Amino acid sequence: MKKIILASASPRRKQLLEQMKLKFEVIPSNIFEDYQENREPEEVARDLAERKATDIARISEDSLVIGADTVVFLDEILGKPKDEREALKILKKLSGKTHYVITGIAVIDSSTKKLVVDHEKTAVKMKKISEEEIKAYISTGEPMDKAGAYGIQGLGSVFVEEIHGCYFNVVGLPISKLYSILKGFGVDLFKEEVRKQDGKGFE
Repeated sequence: MKKIILASASPRRKQLLEQMKLKFEVIPSNIFEDYQENREPEEVARDLAERKATDIARISEDSLVIGADTVVFLDEILGKPKDEREALKILKKLSGKTHYVITGIAVIDSSTKKLVVDHEKTAVKMKKISEEEIKAYISTGEPMDKAGAYGIQGLGSVFVEEIHGCYFNVVGLPISKLYSILKGFGVDLFKEEVRKQDGKGFE
């Protein structure tokens, strides 16, 4: 069986792969995450996911490499805040509105070069958030390493009124879509040789 590699340092993506009970390794890609501002968010997410996967596939023999990238979109792509002031600006923009979370996902076989790239899109409606609440949330530090300046799996969940689509996509990895892609590479999650028996991945 081919080794499975997650080309991401995201603890949330690692946790979701562990939830799938996959045997995998983590080798983060350090590509520069640049993109043209006039591109569609789906294209940006897919392109960055592909670049991450192919970056690690170049140095990994006989492996399936998973790359992923998540963007938040509301009139423009809202990335990870550079500082608390930018986090405040982003969360004020999201307050009381529906935005979209798009995760690009790419899987590549480093031996055959077979590549599958796809994306998942989820609509998220935020409640009206007061500036006082936003500042209190920012003070926890949670928004600072997350696209859109919030974490749905953490304290940021209290601001989410509705979601339409895949919840795990908002966390950072659409696991149902990944399951389908891996099946296309011959990976059967229900076979023992694919699973870590204690349900945890390893680095």
